[in-house]
Amino acid sequence: MRSRFQPDRRLTARMLVTLFLLGLLYVAFVAALIVLLKSVVLVVVVAALLLGAQYWFSDRIALYAMHGRIVSREEAPRLHGIVDRLCATADMPKPEVAVSRLDLPNAFATGRNPNHAVICVTDGLQRRLEAEELEGVLAHELSHVAHRDVAVITVASFLGVIAGLVIRFAFYSQLFSRRDQNTVLVLAVVTGVSVAVYAISFVLIRALSRYRELAADRAGALLTGRPSALASALTKLTGDIARIPTRDLRTAKAFNAFYFTPAVGTMDTFGRMFSTHPSLEQRLDQLSKISAQLGPAPDTRS
Repeated sequence: MRSRFQPDRRLTARMLVTLFLLGLLYVAFVAALIVLLKSVVLVVVVAALLLGAQYWFSDRIALYAMHGRIVSREEAPRLHGIVDRLCATADMPKPEVAVSRLDLPNAFATGRNPNHAVICVTDGLQRRLEAEELEGVLAHELSHVAHRDVAVITVASFLGVIAGLVIRFAFYSQLFSRRDQNTVLVLAVVTGVSVAVYAISFVLIRALSRYRELAADRAGALLTGRPSALASALTKLTGDIARIPTRDLRTAKAFNAFYFTPAVGTMDTFGRMFSTHPSLEQRLDQLSKISAQLGPAPDTRS
């Protein structure tokens, strides 16, 4: 399936390089677990089941966690109308449209491919944005769908999920079980390997995620022809999220890699290095350059 979203060769190259490096890391990690745990079947079966579940049911898992539900055209005519126009312009299949009752102003795309995708918008986002700003956000999310970003991030993040589960298992095994010295040593080595794998995958995925957000901003702005509307939405939402109490963002932080803007307040320089999203300044600077290239925005007044 090809859409009118322009192919982004730099994004594709970065995705391939990241997945290749993560693949090598994954093979090494599984091999280490097999040697240490002495159970090829157990490691392979558990890893395959978890990867399959995460890949095939990523959309339902994300919607459930964010209290989202699929809505019909009658329930959300404004959202469906915008998505219909954008999909017609981009010549791509229309994803399912979902709404989350959260007041957190955000949106995310999920699903394993363009034919099995969902775009979810929170009540907080709809209430805060004007029609053109909302269109810019949805164009950004459709770009993620068209470029298969969701599937790539889902598969890429799987390694970190497995490593995190192994770390927890090893920790609780040592905490609540009495074992001989050899078993304790094996668990300690498994924990150390898992921590290293988690740290490396953490850095690689976030580097890829920051670039894919810039790529989605660029593709969305070119699709609508209104970079200024997307810039306005970014500025407005980043400011609003920064004013939301931290305790209200805790459940949302796990989905930062899928969100339009990260569910955190302002970040320092060190925090930005490990963020899933580029800084607001980077995104606005890119949109400003695109705006200059495109010239004045089209007049939509009748």
